[in-house]
Amino acid sequence: MPNCPKCNKPVYFAERKTSLGKDWHGSCLRCENCNKTLVPGSHSEHDGKPYCNYPCYSALFGPGGKCPVRSLSPTLPYLYNCRLVSLVGSASAL
Repeated sequence: MPNCPKCNKPVYFAERKTSLGKDWHGSCLRCENCNKTLVPGSHSEHDGKPYCNYPCYSALFGPGGKCPVRSLSPTLPYLYNCRLVSLVGSASAL
């Protein structure tokens, strides 16, 4: 019986979600950044870890990614923070 890559506990057939070539508990297959529950086949991965496609994967690893959103403001929406960072850093926004 395989162990879940997130919690390292056994994954029984009835609770199995297969994604990224591994068997997960449904409750453990979550975005590494925002913790949103993911559906196998409809998310992205980076360094073997699952990420929701939008906004996390595209903001962190897409064109112009590596946005430091958590250091700005936890009360603002995720994507707004990324846009704010890119606007502040560009001369056209001044």
